Amino acid sequence: MKIMVVGGGGREHALIKKLREDPRAETVYALPGNGGIAADAQCVPIGATDIPAIVAFAREKAVDFAVVAPDDPLALGAVDALEAVGVLCFGPRQNAALIESSKAFAKELMKKYGIPTARFETFTDMQAALRYVEEQGAPIVIKADGLALGKGVTVAATVEEAKAAVRDCMEGGKFGAAGEKLVIEECLTGPEISVLSFTDGETVVPMLSSMDHKRALDNDEGLNTGGMGTVAPNPYYTPEVAARCMEEIFLPTVRAMKAEGRPFKGCLYFGLMLTPQGPKVIEYNCRFGDPETQVVLPLLESSLLEIMLAVSQGRLAGTEVKFSDKSACCVVLASQGYPLHYEKGYPISLPETGADEQIYIAGAARKDGKLVTSGGRVLGAVAVAETLPEAIGKAYALADRIHFDNAFCRRDIGRRALSALKENC
Repeated sequence: MKIMVVGGGGREHALIKKLREDPRAETVYALPGNGGIAADAQCVPIGATDIPAIVAFAREKAVDFAVVAPDDPLALGAVDALEAVGVLCFGPRQNAALIESSKAFAKELMKKYGIPTARFETFTDMQAALRYVEEQGAPIVIKADGLALGKGVTVAATVEEAKAAVRDCMEGGKFGAAGEKLVIEECLTGPEISVLSFTDGETVVPMLSSMDHKRALDNDEGLNTGGMGTVAPNPYYTPEVAARCMEEIFLPTVRAMKAEGRPFKGCLYFGLMLTPQGPKVIEYNCRFGDPETQVVLPLLESSLLEIMLAVSQGRLAGTEVKFSDKSACCVVLASQGYPLHYEKGYPISLPETGADEQIYIAGAARKDGKLVTSGGRVLGAVAVAETLPEAIGKAYALADRIHFDNAFCRRDIGRRALSALKENC
């Protein structure tokens, strides 16, 4: 089969490596890919949002199957455009991708169908938003309605911080059109849980849970990022919590989307918080999370390609989806200064990896035959082990064997998960 993966980050590298385990994956194209992905796929210099060029390439190469991984092309209708020319796709159509591309839509969907989430209001008028913040007080959460590279959320500890976030979005244009509408919601408390799920619009099969680390610095300090590391499974996601999520959140969401005439096929990401009242939805994503994918897929024992084909063909119910009972940890190595300004072009030295180790390249390019840094999050060092403490130790040991100037990483990935494991003992 000729397979095309749209995207060019660490998530896409993890997807490509897993897809290539199936012998049917004879040729894998990455559009645009990156300098590290080039070792595992044929990279094609077509941007992930250049839908006409993506479609033209798929037709030219007679692509059998396309995986559209990032949020932007999904929101722009890449799946619709590819399906229109007969290419089988993994990923939601544009009208279903709205569950991520509009937080206001997602919140209204949850309100309508009784899916547990935080209390909220939606605003397009800045003065009204500022008055609401004043009335509600802090802590409070300010969310840009549209896509903002995972950075459009401010958890404001004070009213002044919340007002500044409102002004940044609606007056300062910090997130462009994505911030012209805001969702302002109550600040929930409790452990966060990420659950990726396969769904063909009828059946929902959750993957292993994971725990993301969004802040740039240790102890959850610093600016919000796209994610500095993950562990899986998440010890807070007990069988009891999982059963409740399936009954109160996962199935109701998929049924709600179908009822709205927006059947969701692909990977539906549930960002959850385990509040004192039970699990509630913080956010939905219409695709694989990054870097959650980097710890979940190494634990998948079934064929990812077969599962994706089953999702696309509406036969997920009869398809095996099996995960290992081991644990995994991903430590992200980033460029100093991320998520703000950072220097690029530093050579990257990669070690040999063992059977239970993976290095997923996110922000790197090829220059004069060498791999050099080209992004904020440069790569993810991933390890699998029998236990979570072992996986964390092995991931840091791998990260410490990787070298490039200006590198930094959090040194506490998994610490909260280990504390939770001790609490459960």
